[in-house]
Amino acid sequence: MTAAALTSGFARPNFNAETFQQLDLFGEVFEQVHENYVSEPEDKVIIEGAIDGMLSSLDPHSSYLTVEDFDRMQEQTRGSFAGLGIQVSQETEGAGRGLVKVISPIDETPAARAGLQPGDLIYEIDGESVFGMTLDEAISLMKGPKGTAVDIKLIREEENEPLEFNIVRDIVTVSPVISRLEEGGIGYVRLTGFTAQTERKMREAIRDLKEENDGELKGLVLDLRNNPGGLLDQAVGVSNAFLDGGEIVSTKGRRRKDSMREVGEPGEMLAGVPIIVLVNAGSASASEIVAGALQDRNRALLLGTKSFGKGSVQTVLPLQNGMNGALRLTTARYYTPSGRSIQAQGIVPDIVMPITRPGQEEPAQRRREADLRGALDVPEDAAEDMVDADPEVEEAPEGPTTAQQILLDGQASLKKKEREKENATALFVEPTECPLEEDCQLNRALELLGDKPTYAQLLSDASAIER
Repeated sequence: MTAAALTSGFARPNFNAETFQQLDLFGEVFEQVHENYVSEPEDKVIIEGAIDGMLSSLDPHSSYLTVEDFDRMQEQTRGSFAGLGIQVSQETEGAGRGLVKVISPIDETPAARAGLQPGDLIYEIDGESVFGMTLDEAISLMKGPKGTAVDIKLIREEENEPLEFNIVRDIVTVSPVISRLEEGGIGYVRLTGFTAQTERKMREAIRDLKEENDGELKGLVLDLRNNPGGLLDQAVGVSNAFLDGGEIVSTKGRRRKDSMREVGEPGEMLAGVPIIVLVNAGSASASEIVAGALQDRNRALLLGTKSFGKGSVQTVLPLQNGMNGALRLTTARYYTPSGRSIQAQGIVPDIVMPITRPGQEEPAQRRREADLRGALDVPEDAAEDMVDADPEVEEAPEGPTTAQQILLDGQASLKKKEREKENATALFVEPTECPLEEDCQLNRALELLGDKPTYAQLLSDASAIER
C-alpha cells in the first residue's frame, strides 16, 4: 500500500492545502514504517493504531469501534449478551495501565454475585497475564460456554493484597430495572443502565409497585448509583415519567443537527408523590441527565455523593454500514433545564452523604470525568492546584517541620478546601460511618420520604439554591 493510495480518499472541498500536507505526511510515515520497521508490520494493526491515536487525542470518549466492538456495543444496548456480566474498559494511565478495568458489574449476574466492584483492575485471567493484551483479547478469555468457570485475579484500591475469584459463566440477560416495595408503601426502583428497554421496564415496575400497595405509592427512591448511562432517548423518557411537561435536557454541538431541546409531555406517573434520587461518582451521562432534570425542576431531592461529570454526547457513526466498524464520536454537550453544563463538573446532591465503612478514615475516592486525561472543559491550571506527595520519599524522621510533612499537610488542606467548594450548593453534608451489610444512603432516603413535613421543607430549601 503506497502513501498516495492512503490519502487518495481525502479529496474533500473543505480541506485546505495545509491539511493535505499533513495527510501526505501521515502517508509518508506509514510507508516508512511499512518498508523499514524491524519486523514486517501488519498494515491493519498500525492503521487502526493511528485511528485510535487520532480519536484519543480529542477526548476520552471518542473512539474507533472494530466490527467486534460495534457488535458488542449493540448487544449491550439491546440488553442481552453472553458473559460474566461486567462492563469493562482498558486502563490507559497510571500504574494500572494496560489492565482491564471494571466499570460496573451488572446486577444479578455472575460477576455481581461474585463481588466484583467498579474500579477493580483485572490483571490475570485463567492464569494468563493481561499485560500486553488488547481489550478484545482479554474479553475473549472471559467468554466461554455457559456453566464453565473462569479464574480472575484483580487489584482493588483499598485492599493491600490481590483478590482471586472463580466465576461460573452464564447467559447474561440484563434487566435494566430492579424494583421492590419498601416499608411504609415506598417504592424502590434501581436503574442499572439506559438500554432500549429501560423506560418501558421502569414504567411497568412502578405500575406493579402501585398495585402491590393498593393502587398508590407514598414515595419513591430512584437509585441511579453506579449507573454508567446509555441511550439519550431513554434518559429523556425516564425523566418525562416524573415531570409534567417542560424542558428535560438540551444539547449543543458544532453542527445544527447536533443541537436540540428535549421537552416532555404533559402528565406524570406519580403526581404529588415525593421522590429521592440516589447518585454517586458512578452515576454518569444519561444518569446525570435524569438527576439534573429532576433537580433543576425541583421534582426530587438528590442524595449521595457528586456524580461522575460526563456531560458530552457521543454519536455512533457506522463505517460502510458497520462492515468496517464504527466511530463513537463526541458531537455535543448536554445542558440541564437551568442551562448547567455537567461536563467535568458533575451534579452535587442536595444532601451530600459520603460513606465510610468500619476501619476507613475517609470515604473511598473514585475517579471522575475531570480526572481523565484529555477530558473536555477541565481548566488548564487544574493540575497546578493539586500537590501530590512523592510515594518514593521515605517517611520523614522528624515532625511537621520537615519538607515531606509540609507537602502532606498542604495536600490535606487542599483536599479539605476542594470538598468545601464542591459541596457549596448542597443543603448539608452528612458523613456517615455505615456497617458493611447496610445501605445507609438508602435508609436515609426512606427515612426522609417517611417524614413528609421535613421532605417538603428540604425540597423548598433546595429550590432556592443557585446552582
